[in-house]
Amino acid sequence: MRLDKYLKVSRLIKRRTVANEACDAGRVKVNGRPAKASLNVKAGDEIEIAFGNKSVRVEVLQIADTSRREEAKEMFRLL
Repeated sequence: MRLDKYLKVSRLIKRRTVANEACDAGRVKVNGRPAKASLNVKAGDEIEIAFGNKSVRVEVLQIADTSRREEAKEMFRLL
């Protein structure tokens, strides 16, 4: 699954266009490297997102094309 779509489906970022812009600005890293929105994400990857002066690190646990609010929290684990 594409990184921008995963960020939206897992509700780490609200909109896919915002996720795309964050990737283009270099604020999203996957496994320690800056990532493009088209990067293929798989279970076990670590994603770090910089929100202003704080950052969020998560580990991808599962991939799903769609999810409800309750299920979205099960897609990742905070580090």
